[in-house]
Amino acid sequence: MKVILQKDIPNLGDAGDIKEVADGYARNFLLPKKLVLIANESSKKAMEHQTKLIKIKKDKRKKVSEKLAESMSGVEVTIKAQVGEEGKLFGSITSMDIAKELLAKGFEIDKRKIQLDSPLRQEGDYEVTVKLDEGLNTKVKVSIVKE
Repeated sequence: MKVILQKDIPNLGDAGDIKEVADGYARNFLLPKKLVLIANESSKKAMEHQTKLIKIKKDKRKKVSEKLAESMSGVEVTIKAQVGEEGKLFGSITSMDIAKELLAKGFEIDKRKIQLDSPLRQEGDYEVTVKLDEGLNTKVKVSIVKE
């Protein structure tokens, strides 16, 4: 069955794409959740209009993300933690801890957008990448100091 995607669907495609999917998948999952339209002439015209609206929304999100990235570029976050011998932390600093400190500074960032290879377990300064919408990234300096 040919369908037009109304939203981005992982492992299937982006909004506006026309895809061939199994009939059961379309009838039982995609159509009831209103993720797709059945591809015909009238729905193609409606989707063209909707694609224009989606593009406008993406452009707005990109502008907002660019402003956020610009304002976050010089942000320093200081986290106080209990430190033991040789600068090792009792516990670790995770993306959730960094998100809380960013929120205190006025930046509402989802913890899943903060990219850490592993939790921070040493005292010191780190540079952490924050993924924003539309493929934009920014760096935030995180300093872990003795409590």
